[in-house]
Amino acid sequence: MRNLQTTSVAPVAKDMPLAGKIPVVSPLARVKDLNVQFRSRDATVHAVNGVSFDLMPRDVLCIIGESGSGKSVTMKSMMRLLPPKKTVMTGEIEVNGHKVLDLSERQIRHLRGAEISMIFQEPMTALDPVYTIGRQITEAIRAHEPVTTSEARRRALELLELVRIPSAVSRLDAYPHELSGGLRQRAMIAVALSCKPKLLLADEPTTALDATVQIQVLVLLRQLQDELGMGVIFVTHDIGVAAQIADKIAVMYAGEIVEFGSARDVLVNPAHPYTRAMLASTVHGQARDADLPVIPGDPADLRRLVAGCRFAPRCGVSKSLCLERAPSLVGVAAHHDAACHLINSLT
Repeated sequence: MRNLQTTSVAPVAKDMPLAGKIPVVSPLARVKDLNVQFRSRDATVHAVNGVSFDLMPRDVLCIIGESGSGKSVTMKSMMRLLPPKKTVMTGEIEVNGHKVLDLSERQIRHLRGAEISMIFQEPMTALDPVYTIGRQITEAIRAHEPVTTSEARRRALELLELVRIPSAVSRLDAYPHELSGGLRQRAMIAVALSCKPKLLLADEPTTALDATVQIQVLVLLRQLQDELGMGVIFVTHDIGVAAQIADKIAVMYAGEIVEFGSARDVLVNPAHPYTRAMLASTVHGQARDADLPVIPGDPADLRRLVAGCRFAPRCGVSKSLCLERAPSLVGVAAHHDAACHLINSLT
């Protein structure tokens, strides 16, 4: 969790606003009532259901939850990367003042890279195997900025050095398969940062890495986020990763946000039964010879959504009300919300 920092206060100039008039900072990204459905002849999958959140500039929001909870779909929706013929999206997505769902295909292509960029889970499939790392970075730069090839290559070298790739000059002409997993991930980060985006989306970028490289990449991302002033949305199912990098945490289950708050509130004082069960099922703090607690039952079937709380069939404290009516997010504490009918009796 991010440490608190103190800053010096400059003297008030004559032309500055009067005391008490704090400048209003708008969210860098805003998602409101986002719904995503995948439709086929056989079934309709309700992948994301009524998701809403704001991301302020320079903040890191972590989205956590089990596989299939809608984390990656939410991220790809913000980039408009889902197949248009099979996807139905409703709601609002706004990034740095741009209404993403209203943009034309040409406009969204310009937005990708320049305003919003993404680090994918597996760089070996995200990077093109037939082009060198340097060429992939220079093409991204030249697609958005009127610079020469030599200038773009110089920028590419600076980016490889920025993400701490050793022997950066020789790596420019290396192909993805010639790099280790950690170096490929750093190269993927360099591609994502090539046009200085305001918002960086990271979709489980450390899942395929060993523990040592994972820590290095997390530290690097946090340093780059502070240096470049980006907002970051980080998807992970690893609680330890979320604790290391997040300012705020959103917990997703069955396509919904069931808990939202600061990293400290959510991880130290979890309110929703699903969050509590998920945190309890980690190895941290468990006796070596003890059985690891598990969440009973199966994840919700997104083709057949139940009327009540989606977690109720697996919840150890659910009541009849939970099966009948879906809960809404309610305040647990200041800036800490959870969606549970029994929240008052659990906290």
